[in-house]
Amino acid sequence: MSFSPALALYLAFSARATGYAERKLAARLDAGKEDAERLDERRGIASRPRPDGPLVWFHAASVGESLSLLELIRRLAEDRPELKFLVTTGTVTSAEVMSARLPPEAFHQFIPVDAMPFVRRFLDHWKPDLAIWTESEFWPSLICETKSRGIPMLLINARMSKTSHDRWRFLRGMARALVRRFDEAHVQDDITAGYLRRLGLPMSRLKVTGTLKEGAAALPCDENERTRLARVLNGRPVWLAASTHPGEEDVALDAHAIALRGNPRLLLVIVPRHPHRGDELAEMLDRRGVQYARRSKGEDIAGDDQVYLADTMGELGLWYRIAPISFVGGSLEPIGGHNPFEPAALGSAILHGPYVSNFVDIFQRLSEANAARLISSPASMAEAVNDLLNPDVAAAAAHAAWEVCSAGATVTDQASDLITDHLDRSERRAG
Repeated sequence: MSFSPALALYLAFSARATGYAERKLAARLDAGKEDAERLDERRGIASRPRPDGPLVWFHAASVGESLSLLELIRRLAEDRPELKFLVTTGTVTSAEVMSARLPPEAFHQFIPVDAMPFVRRFLDHWKPDLAIWTESEFWPSLICETKSRGIPMLLINARMSKTSHDRWRFLRGMARALVRRFDEAHVQDDITAGYLRRLGLPMSRLKVTGTLKEGAAALPCDENERTRLARVLNGRPVWLAASTHPGEEDVALDAHAIALRGNPRLLLVIVPRHPHRGDELAEMLDRRGVQYARRSKGEDIAGDDQVYLADTMGELGLWYRIAPISFVGGSLEPIGGHNPFEPAALGSAILHGPYVSNFVDIFQRLSEANAARLISSPASMAEAVNDLLNPDVAAAAAHAAWEVCSAGATVTDQASDLITDHLDRSERRAG
């Protein structure tokens, strides 16, 4: 194992960092970023007993990363009924989503803060048989302590941005010592593979497979609610602005005002990325004099409503099924874009802005297949919406998107095979 003075200093600090960690937790709790009832989990204190039998531990950074694991966990549980699954994340929102979506064989805990006493307490309790990191969130104490206990470690669905790479480049020795602790890595694209090679991960342990989100099951929805809303809409044309961020709703509303001139019955559904922004968006709509209904208040869509503010959590699967046209948010502002495979898997044509660094390869493939359209202004967005309101045009784009999406389903298969292979190796060593 390569030695890094920077990593040694970090680990020495981490061993004595409980006071610092407690202050950070207190500040996050005050800011509403922690769950007070589950704060002990962040200290490595489990809120439930370890289940019997082999335990596979997945760590995901937040909501999107954890959701990408659902189909993989479902498949592993089906193939290996004896397995149990621990999923850790670090955000309150991801905990809420996972608690509602994980299958019976899996459960959620918050990841411990990266102070060594907390990390050791966490690993002492859970004793995972296999540790799997998703994306590229590297916590040095957790990685080093896991490896020191002989627990096999995999990195799947890895994606590293240029910003992350440049940050680690200044601690190249530390980065090398960390990435070389992973036994194997499945990465989303050639860019990430190049970054990880530069940071020290041997090529023999790297495989470019694509994004795990390609193989994810379609987002769920309440079918009774979908049927009810279809009756309420009664054939009314609908388009969707999904997972929007500040600034993007303004563009969508300006575009909607333009599109309404040729389609006066057109309805825009806005689903903000963070539902707590509902009050802020309602005030914006009031200022604009827009007639709207708000889902979090239980208001239904009326015939004269121009906008439906769907400020609720976990219902994108419903709206992607209802709307044949979807603008994917996080792409008009420099955020990096959100997962385009979610609308693609559900037959919705895709619009997006220029900032798609989180999924650049996927958006490129969708664009080449004429399955997604780049927009940069209210006028270009309105033009795309009006064109896609033609059912034949929207159907062609949606079908092309679905074909690109379904072509990537083997990514989940490859991840499942990798995990199963390492579990089999561990069993053989134990036997």
